[in-house]
Amino acid sequence: MDTLLTLAASLEAGDLALGITEGGHWLLRNVWLIPLLPALSFVGILFFGKKLPRGGSELGIAAVGIAFVLALLTAAAWVDHRDDYHGEEVHVAVVQHLVGDGADHGADHGDDHGADHEPGHPSLAVHRTATWFQTNGVEFTVGTLVDGPAVMMLLVVTLVSLLVHVYSTDYVHGDRRYTHFFAFLSLFSASMLLLVVSENTLQLLCAWELVGVCSFALIGHWWEEKPNSDAALKAFLTNRVGDMGLLVGVTVLFFAAGSALPGQFGSFSIAETNALANSGALSHTALVVAASCLMAAVMSKSGQFFLHTWLPDAMAGPTPVSALIHAATMVVAGVFMIARMYGVFFEGFQIGGSSINLMAFIGGLTTIVGACLAFVQRDIKKVLAYSTISQLGYMVMALGVGAWTAAMFHLFTHAFFKACLFLGSGSVSHAVHSFDMKSDMGGLRKDMPHTYRTFMIGTVALAGLPPLAGFWSKDEILVGTGGWGLMGGTGGNGAYTLMLGMGMLTAALTAAYMTRCVYLTFFGEFRGHGHPHESGPRITVPLWILAGLAVVAGFLNMPKGFQMAPGSLQERFGHFVEPVAGYFPTISHGTPSWSLAIVSTLVVIGGIAAAGWYYFVKVEAASRAAGVSLTELPDGPTTKYPLARMGHTLLANKYYLDHFYNGVVADGTKGPVARLAYRINQDVIDRTVDTVGETAVKAGTVVYEKIDQLVVDGAVNASGRGSSGAGEELRKINSGKVQSYAAILFAAATVLAGVLIVLV
Repeated sequence: MDTLLTLAASLEAGDLALGITEGGHWLLRNVWLIPLLPALSFVGILFFGKKLPRGGSELGIAAVGIAFVLALLTAAAWVDHRDDYHGEEVHVAVVQHLVGDGADHGADHGDDHGADHEPGHPSLAVHRTATWFQTNGVEFTVGTLVDGPAVMMLLVVTLVSLLVHVYSTDYVHGDRRYTHFFAFLSLFSASMLLLVVSENTLQLLCAWELVGVCSFALIGHWWEEKPNSDAALKAFLTNRVGDMGLLVGVTVLFFAAGSALPGQFGSFSIAETNALANSGALSHTALVVAASCLMAAVMSKSGQFFLHTWLPDAMAGPTPVSALIHAATMVVAGVFMIARMYGVFFEGFQIGGSSINLMAFIGGLTTIVGACLAFVQRDIKKVLAYSTISQLGYMVMALGVGAWTAAMFHLFTHAFFKACLFLGSGSVSHAVHSFDMKSDMGGLRKDMPHTYRTFMIGTVALAGLPPLAGFWSKDEILVGTGGWGLMGGTGGNGAYTLMLGMGMLTAALTAAYMTRCVYLTFFGEFRGHGHPHESGPRITVPLWILAGLAVVAGFLNMPKGFQMAPGSLQERFGHFVEPVAGYFPTISHGTPSWSLAIVSTLVVIGGIAAAGWYYFVKVEAASRAAGVSLTELPDGPTTKYPLARMGHTLLANKYYLDHFYNGVVADGTKGPVARLAYRINQDVIDRTVDTVGETAVKAGTVVYEKIDQLVVDGAVNASGRGSSGAGEELRKINSGKVQSYAAILFAAATVLAGVLIVLV
């Protein structure tokens, strides 16, 4: 209660407790070293990589490896800091007339999750800033904000990046741009690490854009082939669409915070902005506008429907890049941004006490959209790409229903099993020189036992079967919807029953399409060419490490009160990751439900059973009868039922979104709009220029003929003739006789004397 009383007292005094400090362990205060290392590696590889024995890969691995060690030490420091730090807290002044509402809100902060996360301990985020630049008297800072989610992301990004670096030394061995690849891999990691520790939205925006630039370079690594360069451009341009929302949202929040902070023009500070939103100091209109604009950025970066179309095409890049993008970096940046700015979203969308909102609906719809599209893919990487879209939808849906910890825990577990699956698909393609499951795979479990076993572990974790990691994080999201209530359990921040239904349906679909993927890749007869073989240790060792983490990671956040888990493992992830601070909103936590866990598991088993019966029973029997290895039934549902055929056509055409973007938007721009621009250019601009030119020629002719020739030249010629005539007359006087000159002089003197006499 001491922390709550301090917060209420500070509000009454006109200050808002942020829950941050500038003190703490040296590692927490100097966390900027972690993104700096791979950034320096990028520079070193770029300038000296080709001169190094291993083409610069050793420099990248060393830098990311040291960064991972520092991340581990930073996590240990945070665990110590989370419960034992006692130091000075930083406050921010707020407008006095807003204190009434804010005090009530602040006094309630932590009442619910405080019981679970011990609010008596400070849990202060470590905050360090320095002046970046100044303009018109306004100072902009750069710095770090280190708390639970930042530390968690540092661990995930550095670990996955390290394994991808090691894996890549074999996968892209002999590539013509080997050094270039590792340089951008390092910069990609540095950009994401900078993003997760950013102290303010302006700095986050810069890191966000740098992540996009690196993804463009890596997706288009093999740019000589047009589909690869097209995929890179598509990713870049689609993300720019959403990034306009990020720019507008950040700008709205800057001025909204400035209006609430006396004596300040604005504020980019993440902690200040969230704290002001939580306290009620920001208008709801500003929060709705900002949250909606930021949501557009999330839709593009994190592949939410309908801006998800770039993500499957990004599989054109090397497989290690796909693993890094889909597991730990680019696509989770949007999810992390929501988690980091959660006060804005929570208050803007009024997540607490609701049953639906924009974020929850988009996330829930995306889970189903992505899962359905995975069914009709024959490229193994695209199956996993659509799976990533579906799982990102799960995370966004969880954040939309108020299940913040569940969303971050799913991000954490998903990184391991999805990286394992992507690297496993790369191992398979490395052996068969193709990603086509139907034409070039099948029966590979015999030839590639390590890849098969690790892929199966990742599949079971993704499907959400206990006791692997995906089960615990998926079940926690379903609990967080608060829409169950059967035989006890749940609770949460509202009754999001629709989201619960979407999550259940996605669980069944995920289990089914991954069963299909496993069958087409590892069962039946080999349909490719040559003799596939197991990959080397630089590929299989990272696979086993990730598979091991996919098994054990779920035990880091066992449900509270779960009888089969020791108390030391119950909700440890939430305890250390979820902030307990003024910049984090008050959220409620659902309680575990055995009935929900059992039903969700049965749903997953049902999805596996349905797909297994179709492929392992029906297709296998048809293959034996035909004497060839089949991948689908010749007389399957799509041939028998028109509705099934229509559904398959819709999915095969990816809901016709690419047709709309390319055929309507792009071709419309290149077609009618281009023709209109051409007509304007020809009939308006060029005609105006021609008319001006013709008028100028006519005016010049008039000036030359009428003014220059008649007036100017006439005056000059007349002056010349007058001068010539006067000269002739003077020449007559100028006879050369002295008598004539004397007579003229005498006459002139006489006239002058007469004038003087008259005047004087």
